[in-house]
Amino acid sequence: MNVFKLAVTIIARHWSYLLIYTLALGCMAILGSGAIEAPQASEFSNDADKKIVSADSIPADMMGMDIGPETVKLFAGEVAKAATVIWNGPMGVFEMPNFAVGTEEVAKALAVSSAVTVIGGGDSAAAVKQFGLEDKMTHVSTGGGASMEFLEGKELPGIAVLEDK
Repeated sequence: MNVFKLAVTIIARHWSYLLIYTLALGCMAILGSGAIEAPQASEFSNDADKKIVSADSIPADMMGMDIGPETVKLFAGEVAKAATVIWNGPMGVFEMPNFAVGTEEVAKALAVSSAVTVIGGGDSAAAVKQFGLEDKMTHVSTGGGASMEFLEGKELPGIAVLEDK
């Protein structure tokens, strides 16, 4: 199986919650077993040639840099149905304008949704600020990975020490 060289985006629905959880610079999307398309590039550069392919069709010498338009529609549709969205990690390399589209479109979907929107993580917080959408979110925090682990029920060393006292 061909995997992106950046990270993994997982979307999981639990009751009325939608969790968008990306590690590092999220690019590979996994929704059940469905293949999602993504812009690919031959180099880590804003000026790299890009081509949209399915997530399972990225050649070994290319890398996923963003999510594509069909994935944006899919994610936006899920956001529109959610009561709560917790987002940690951008959809792509949002610092590069040519690969910021997925992150910006998902942020816009969050901004217009009626869901409670919690943005966690420095990159996600920076992205919504960059797109001028920070004030449209319910809560924006730089606490990303640790917040996700806390919500997952994992033991956090700093909290565990306090509970031992």
